Amino acid sequence: MAQEQINKAGLIIIGGSSGSLEVLMKVLPALKKDFAIPLIIIMHRNTVADSALTELFASRTSLNVKEADEKDALQAGYIYIAPPDYHLLTEADRTLSLDVSERVHYCRPSIDVSFMSAAVAYKNELVAILLSGANADGAAGIKTIKEAGGYTIVQEPGEAGVSYMPEQALLTNAVDRVMKGDELAEWLNNLK
Repeated sequence: MAQEQINKAGLIIIGGSSGSLEVLMKVLPALKKDFAIPLIIIMHRNTVADSALTELFASRTSLNVKEADEKDALQAGYIYIAPPDYHLLTEADRTLSLDVSERVHYCRPSIDVSFMSAAVAYKNELVAILLSGANADGAAGIKTIKEAGGYTIVQEPGEAGVSYMPEQALLTNAVDRVMKGDELAEWLNNLK
């Protein structure tokens, strides 16, 4: 599917684990100042509450960066970071909620949980990107997003810090595009 075939992107969701921070540190500074699509980032992280990740991302982009909170309404110009030790869910009314149910792939936040809830809320208006990581979290979510009509991208496994996560997603046959990390920002900036 070509980028031009994405009718309207209402939400971008990015998942990653080991090796994905490096890519995000290149993508976030390159996003245009008037980037109008809300963006959620789900990263496997320490379970201890700290604001270091949010502060790091905020220092690299002109967009608003905040740790997601209960009932946050998704807004243009914002990047929402999944807080440690919570699953981040997108609700039908396009607000966020936090969940402390069981870990998925030993993770909370789980990329699969976040991807699946966003697929239900945004259907064909969802763009999902799965980056580097060491487990299969995200693969089932990619499949769900594709089945709901969303657009799916994985990082080129050969350039990922840890190739296992994007490789597992590719095995689902639900990936629209494989991209290198340094291609992502330009692609995102061209979305409508």
